[in-house]
Formats: sequence, structure tokens, C-alpha cells
Amino acid sequence: MMLASELRLHNVDVLVLEKDRTPSSTVRSLGLHVRSIEIMDQRGLLDRFLAHGQQYEQGVGAFAGIGSPRPVALETAHGYILGIPQPVTDRLLAERTAELGADIRRGCELTGIGQDQDGVRVELSDGTRLRSQWLVGCDGGRSLVRRLAGIDFPGEPAQTEWLLGEVEVTATAAELARVADEVRKRHKGFGIGPAGNGLYRAVVPAAAVAEDRSVPPTLAEFRTQLRAYAGTDFGVHSPRSLSRFGDATRRAEQYRAGRVFLAGDAAHVHPPLGGQGLNLGIQDAFNLGWKLAAEVRGWAPAGLLDSYYAERHPVADDVLTLTRAQSELISAEPGPQAVRRLLTELMEFDDVRRFLAEKITAIGVRYDFGEGPDLLGKRLRDIALSRSRLYEHTREGRGLLLDQTGGLSVAGWTDRIDRVADVSSELDAPAVLLRPDGHVAWIGQDQNDLRQHLPAWFGAARNGAEPAARGNV
Repeated sequence: MMLASELRLHNVDVLVLEKDRTPSSTVRSLGLHVRSIEIMDQRGLLDRFLAHGQQYEQGVGAFAGIGSPRPVALETAHGYILGIPQPVTDRLLAERTAELGADIRRGCELTGIGQDQDGVRVELSDGTRLRSQWLVGCDGGRSLVRRLAGIDFPGEPAQTEWLLGEVEVTATAAELARVADEVRKRHKGFGIGPAGNGLYRAVVPAAAVAEDRSVPPTLAEFRTQLRAYAGTDFGVHSPRSLSRFGDATRRAEQYRAGRVFLAGDAAHVHPPLGGQGLNLGIQDAFNLGWKLAAEVRGWAPAGLLDSYYAERHPVADDVLTLTRAQSELISAEPGPQAVRRLLTELMEFDDVRRFLAEKITAIGVRYDFGEGPDLLGKRLRDIALSRSRLYEHTREGRGLLLDQTGGLSVAGWTDRIDRVADVSSELDAPAVLLRPDGHVAWIGQDQNDLRQHLPAWFGAARNGAEPAARGNV
């Protein structure tokens, strides 16, 4: 939905095919990290999310359940975690996508694809055949699109599995909290707490790794594991959802095969610790959307589409490393526990806490744009301007020149780039050029130098009206 929204900002025809007839109620993700919150702010969506979520300043940068002893000072206007269940995030993004005019078809299962140099053929389970210029598989860790496109998915199979359930309980809140606190002293992979509407969300290690994790556990299996770890099943009953997840760690060898792309869990899977999966997928889509739209609109410079993989696969590799490390640190074995004690001491240091927090929240991501100032390649946080705020000028998904000199021009690129002649005491640079995803593509004050850099991200200068779109997704 995030990708579809980004494409629709550029008037690209978009069809979203969703296998399930109704949106899932399963809560796998519990919130948004800083960078995802910034993305929602960049597109004017944050108020919708804030209305349905809760802000938590504590826990920003927590690593393997090791809390930060002091708040972490991050370079952001949004130094908090936004607690919001995944079904709500899904719904808000779907509403946004529909508002922008995307065609969303539920109950449509893709069964086959084929492609040639001009486009992609798609076959659905009911025999319907479709054709588009591009196809993006956002279909999860068991991605059929990935398999049909012939993209390998190397990595490590699951060694550990957890059971996840949203259930009602007969235990009192006080009893539940007391037992949960005691169990978590011994088993960091256990947890249970209120999920709203009278439900409780419980996660407990499974007895073994299932052959097919798409088959949900039974309530009896769930109760058995709760008793094994907590000594009680808390009287769980009337489950709204029961599911499994594991710690498999894999990344696609490529994110593209011809006219087929991958995004989100279709491109990478990893242990859930740190809550980075949904956030990583949103950020993949934010990177790919404007680039694919540029190709459809006809102004993408050579290599722009390939920069999607070049920029995003190192970010995924970092997430895989972080989640693997956290998986080890929740082990009850003596070795991991010794490392955990050491890391707990290290997190007393501000630099250590900030380093880990920037990794987990993704605000430390810097794409490789070559040599230059430290800000080059990084996202620019929402800064105060003399008459507005920066993110107020990023709603339409276009490039942006923030010109503090007042004398620079983007003539020839005004169909792709906005210019704001304003000043900020928070920006130590005469002018910055931002890509549509908010990453700094150029810093300087010389007009000739700016004109030399514009084509690298925004294609050739154009005179006259923008041509009609030449494709769809």
C-alpha cells in the first residue's frame, strides 16, 4: 500500500492484487520506528497515525530487551516509538492508497507470471490474465512472485519458533503481570500483555520448528507451551488469532529480475526482535516508489532503478545482523547471557546507545553518493524554516531544493523538483537538494555545480509539458 501510494503521487496507474478477501486481523507488528514516523510526516499522514497510536519515548533504541538507562538524544523531530497495531497501519495505508486512486482488488490470488522486454503478464487463480509494464512482489517471506521470477533466497532456516496469539484470559491482570515478570527473568522470548478490546497478546516459544508454519497452532498447543514456560495457561480462550513465526534469516540475491521487483519480506526475512520488519518494508517502498514512477513518467536517468537494490540491500543486511544478534542475546545459555551482561554495561555509554538506536530506528542510514559532507546521502530530518517546516514541502513526493542563498534555480526540472527559498538556523549548509525520499543528493551554493548534479537523480532537463505516463504497475 505504501508503494502504491508513492506511485499514485506521480499519476502512475496502479493495481494492487491482494489474495485475502478481508484484511488480516493478526497483529504481527506493534509499532513504527522513528524513520517510518518521519516518512508518514513527509507525506502528510502522521496525524492519522497519531490519532490511533500511543507515543513511547522509553524504549527507543532498546536492544534485545535491554532498556536504555537514559533517553537517547536522536537527530529527529520524532524521538519516540509509535505504538500502533499492524492491522491499523494496514488500514490507514489502504485508505490513503484508495484516496489517491489506486485500484485495490481483494480476493485475487496470483498464480503465474511471465515477462518480455515490454511488460509483465500475470495470471490469477480464476483464470483472469492481466498485463502491466512492471510488477512488484510485496507478498511476504514465502513470496510466490520471488519464486516465479527465479530469484534465489539464500540464508539460514529457522532454528527457533514462537507461537503468537490474541486471546481472552480468565487470570486477573495483577496475576498475569506478576507471572509474566517472573518468567521474563528466565525467558526473554516470552511475553503477555493487554492488546485492547479485552484481549491479551501472548508470545511463547514453540516446542519445535513446524514443517509448515503457515498452519496455525491449535489452542491446545498454545496452552501447553504457556504452561511449560509460565506454569499456567492464564485461562486463555476464545482466540481472535493464532500464528507462528520463526527466526529464519534470508535475503534475496537480487531485488529485481527484468521488470519484476521485490519489496519488504519478499526480499528479506529475519527474526522479529526489534520490531524492524514492517518498518523495513515501508522504507523499501519509499525508496522504490519514486524511482519506478520516474521510469514510468519517462525522466529516470540511467541506473536509477538499479540504485534501489544498491541502496536497500546493505540496509537489509544490517537489519539481519541486528536481529541475529538479538536472537542470541535472549538465549538462556551462559555464553549469550555473559555477552548480554557486558552489553548492558556498555549501554551506559551515550555513544553506544545512540549507535544502536540509529541502527534500529534507521535514521542512521546513509546511502553511498560518493565523497562529500557527512550529510550527503543521509535523510534530512524535519527542520524549522523561517516561515514553515521542511516536511510541509515534501507532501507530493517530488524533489526539493532548499535554497538559503535565494539565488539558485531548478529551471528545466520544475516538473520534478520544487524550490523553497527559505532559511533555517538548524541547517549548516547554503543549499541542499533532496530526493523525493528526503535523502540529501547535493550540498552547495554554485548554480553550475547544481546543474551538473541534477541529471544524476532527476534526468535530463525538459522544456514544455510533461509527457503522459508510458506504463503501469
